[in-house]
Amino acid sequence: MPVVKPILKVRRLGDRPKHLPLPAYGTEGAAGLDLAAMESVDIPVGGRAMVRTGLEIELPPGHEGQVRPRSGLAWRHGITVLNTPGTIDEDYRGEIKVLLINHGHEPYRITLGDRIAQLVVAPVTHVLVEDAEALSGSSRGGQGFGHTGR
Repeated sequence: MPVVKPILKVRRLGDRPKHLPLPAYGTEGAAGLDLAAMESVDIPVGGRAMVRTGLEIELPPGHEGQVRPRSGLAWRHGITVLNTPGTIDEDYRGEIKVLLINHGHEPYRITLGDRIAQLVVAPVTHVLVEDAEALSGSSRGGQGFGHTGR
């Protein structure tokens, strides 16, 4: 039985150059769709920039978009997505913008068409919230950050 894939609708904004590709998977097994910059931006060391993609999307019902860094940019230049992952709600219809920060040692220039981030489309589970007097126990209990050691 063939797998039915959810549809991600993408709309180019009027000022997005036609030669820029729509988001696409880099390989058959890739989890994220590559997002390209619609503008050139200089990011100083320690600085951040909100980079336009010139795209609006309509996510499939019951899904979210997660904007994530590209590992090569992070490794080679210290460029990453500041609010990782950036969440795009199912009902958002504005332009997708990527908040980048430069943790590198040199200023970095994003140029028109550069792949700047990945968009992972993932299912979302909505839960019922219940006011509880007590929670069930667990072996971990309330131990938090770093409790399991190295």
